[in-house]
Amino acid sequence: MATPHFRVGVVVIVRHPDLRRVMAFERLDSPGNWQLPQGGLDVGEEPAAAAWRELLEETGLTDRDVVARAEYPDWVAYEWPAEVRASKGGSCNRIGQVQKWYLFDALGPEVTPTPDGKEFGAWQWVEPAWLVAQVPVWRRDAYERVLSSIG
Repeated sequence: MATPHFRVGVVVIVRHPDLRRVMAFERLDSPGNWQLPQGGLDVGEEPAAAAWRELLEETGLTDRDVVARAEYPDWVAYEWPAEVRASKGGSCNRIGQVQKWYLFDALGPEVTPTPDGKEFGAWQWVEPAWLVAQVPVWRRDAYERVLSSIG
């Protein structure tokens, strides 16, 4: 799904064993804004491999903690607002992101991530609807679309 105007990446949903809650992370650069682990694909990297890499880098979780369950069938795109475009658009003049979303299940209720301390500082198990309300407005449609499909 390469595109010159959208950053290509992945998003990882980690679901609690109760199958109701998901693992959410608070951004260090924007306290009060919560999101899921996500990141861009490296050159030549497959999306599923990127999901595992991002999960490890941002949360410390591995296949000892979670199992991959599903891949959302569509690529999900959203545009950034002007102020974000100015800081993230770069020389490619990117206008947003297009992402492949992956669902992982925690192998037990005791699974505890270690936020990376660079992007994320805190985490908690939350209801998907709560998380949708905590992400920036320009990400909400994407979050609602995918999270509503897992419950």
